[in-house]
Amino acid sequence: MSYVHSIGEYFLMIKGVFGRMTKRSVLKELIFKEIDELIIGSLGIVAFISFFIGGVVAIQTALNLNNPLIPKTLIAFAARQSIILEFAPTFISIIMAGKVGSFITSSIGSMRVTEQIDALEVMGINSLNYLIFPKIIAMLTYPFVIAISMFLGIIGAYAAAVFGGFVGNDLFLTGLQDGFEGFHIVYAFIKTFIFAMILATIPAYHGYYMKGGALEVGHASTTAFVWTSVVLIITNYIVTQLLLS
Repeated sequence: MSYVHSIGEYFLMIKGVFGRMTKRSVLKELIFKEIDELIIGSLGIVAFISFFIGGVVAIQTALNLNNPLIPKTLIAFAARQSIILEFAPTFISIIMAGKVGSFITSSIGSMRVTEQIDALEVMGINSLNYLIFPKIIAMLTYPFVIAISMFLGIIGAYAAAVFGGFVGNDLFLTGLQDGFEGFHIVYAFIKTFIFAMILATIPAYHGYYMKGGALEVGHASTTAFVWTSVVLIITNYIVTQLLLS
């Protein structure tokens, strides 16, 4: 029953976020602040992980091509498919659930503990809109992060495969273009938009409705990460089944 209550409370929260709106000039400032903290602040770790994971995917594919009948172009093909379809949108989102999600939960949870949220309500401000709406709008730029991840992942795969001596430059570029379907990019970005909403709202829910003191803020952040990851994986399965089957 508690899970049903939490799900209902979550959707009521979403409804409240789009209720009484905060002054536009205030929201604009909050949105740019959230973009800086949630998106721009995450680019470094995303770029680092994407480049090296792309390289690892290419190396592992190359090392498992034992059959001489299998063309070397498969290295680039496999790296491209892995990065675009799953690694960039899904794996990076789970990493972001730890980085961005924990930040959202702890920041809102700290405001709950110090009664700042109650103060906003007393002043007649819709705290749900003031705290969570800017985060949702900021996370709508999340596909930009995933696009960078895709690009750097493929660059990493190219560097590892070509400079590592596993495949020539021409064969890698041929494999990269072989059998490319534009819908795979569309599919990846559809997932990314859905994941962006999940990353913004589930951690916010756990922070906004947490109870207790400072120690419970850490517990709420951990719980938010676990549930955000679970929902991301389930959503990934459903979206993949709907769009690619």
